[in-house]
Amino acid sequence: MAKLAKVLASALALAGSSAATWPPNSKDCTTTASAADGFPTPNAEQLRAISERADGSLSNAPPPATLADSTLQSLQVIAFNEEFETAYFQSLLANVTLGVPGYESWKGYGKAELEKILKVIIAQEELHALNALNALNKFKKLAPLPCKYRFPVTNIHDAIAVAEAFTAVVMGTLQDVSQAAAAAGDAGIVRGVASVIGQEGEQNGFYRTLLGAVPSEKPFLTTNVGPFAFSFLNNNFIVPGSCPFDVNALGVPIFTQLSVEGGSAALNIRPEDQWLNYSADLSSVKNAAKFSNGNGEGLFITYFSGQLVPFSVPVKDFKWNGGKVTFKAFFPFDDNIMFGLSIASLTDGGNFTNPDAVPAATLAAPAIINVNDEF
Repeated sequence: MAKLAKVLASALALAGSSAATWPPNSKDCTTTASAADGFPTPNAEQLRAISERADGSLSNAPPPATLADSTLQSLQVIAFNEEFETAYFQSLLANVTLGVPGYESWKGYGKAELEKILKVIIAQEELHALNALNALNKFKKLAPLPCKYRFPVTNIHDAIAVAEAFTAVVMGTLQDVSQAAAAAGDAGIVRGVASVIGQEGEQNGFYRTLLGAVPSEKPFLTTNVGPFAFSFLNNNFIVPGSCPFDVNALGVPIFTQLSVEGGSAALNIRPEDQWLNYSADLSSVKNAAKFSNGNGEGLFITYFSGQLVPFSVPVKDFKWNGGKVTFKAFFPFDDNIMFGLSIASLTDGGNFTNPDAVPAATLAAPAIINVNDEF
């Protein structure tokens, strides 16, 4: 697993990486190229076929009469993410079906089993997206359609590890969606969002098992906030300028990427206290220039881990080179039992009472850190 961590740390940096291919030999993937089922705008017959492949259907409960603007914005981010996930697994399925080297089998699952599993997952992700898109269309809000994507993996092992990472991020983000919707008086959508969290958890337990990790990563899954999830997708998987809408029109901040140990993710670090090396390009970040002549005093790495209140550690060995910064920060594993997903951000404050307060103090985010309890 140490080799996997090294491979994926560099792979998720994306610079010069080769991508999972759909269509074959293409560095970009878009769902529109494979939308034989009509996704993301299926007719009734196509929707029925998607539901049959998904082993279930959309809810037939009446939609809420009203939804707050903040809740609709959350649904836009959900749709944006679910379309990405659909494309990701379509790409993976194509590579398995075509017998691309590195995608032939995994952990005893051959081509037929992998195709069956992936087809169900794809259909389920399509329904997740359609659920959000239908609400947005009902309320006449921008309903994001698929972009083009780049996938930094070249074999099924790495593809599953990346899927585990972004699925964990999504489960944390859906906690944020539920919390915000309830606070806005939109408790009517919380039951449906919670059902998706459970479904994504079923997926992730399977991915973790394939990776040799305990299926359930921790007792209370790590939370996340919408802007960090949106930034992670935009910075790592979206082909710039490829979306058929202005990504800034959603009104969700896109932070400059915070990198850890050379990439945006460290997907299997040791379960122990340690120092991690970080970097970011702050040259265009508002309020960052004031740190250009200093030693990083006043800057922190702030961690989300489980349901702990966000906690911060000061940066050390801070270096500024034309806005590109490098530094290290402590990863306090032992005191906080940081198995599973941790999400790191570079902040100019270090005293937070809840996750929602962190984005306003963030200069770069997120870095994805994973510690597996292996068997």
